[in-house]
Amino acid sequence: MNRRRADMAAGVLVAAIFLFGGVLTWQAYQRQRAFEQMGSMIGMGSSMGATHGTSPLLYVFGTLFLSAVVGGGYLFVRDEFTNPDADTRSQATAASADSSESIASPEEQPDSETPQDTQPQARVLELLPEDERRILEPVLSSPGLTQIELRDRSDFSKSKVSQTVSALEKRGLLYRERQGRTYRVYPSDGLTESQRS
Repeated sequence: MNRRRADMAAGVLVAAIFLFGGVLTWQAYQRQRAFEQMGSMIGMGSSMGATHGTSPLLYVFGTLFLSAVVGGGYLFVRDEFTNPDADTRSQATAASADSSESIASPEEQPDSETPQDTQPQARVLELLPEDERRILEPVLSSPGLTQIELRDRSDFSKSKVSQTVSALEKRGLLYRERQGRTYRVYPSDGLTESQRS
């Protein structure tokens, strides 16, 4: 789920709780005033106070408590349900598993018009999000590119290239080797072996 949409939905829910609590508080306040006015007219004074209903302060505290529980609960589980990388990780894991299966058993690959040596790479690229695909494609076609060259080819910022390369490296799709003040980036052994065979 998109984090911005989830935040907006939680905000709307908390606002609805405040609105509903405000309405109930206002009604309780109006009732209390009506009973006080009626009591002063009849001359009963404070004896009516116990029978007029719920105090408006209880609605105020109840509204604050409920909104704090809902908002705090949402913030507690927010990262678990709105993690944008969760879908990407599961897709990349599936892609890695597919490429590993393809490498391990090439005789079981289906016959198709595309050559067998590019099928695992194509499957991996299809499953990746656009930003990761824009980094991995040049690395597959020209292994050993520096992160600076990747920045130029992808039109990403230096930090975006570094973050994306790190994410792909964690998934085992590529690795990097330090060279001076930058890194050279290579596809993982599984992807290069499939290309050679």
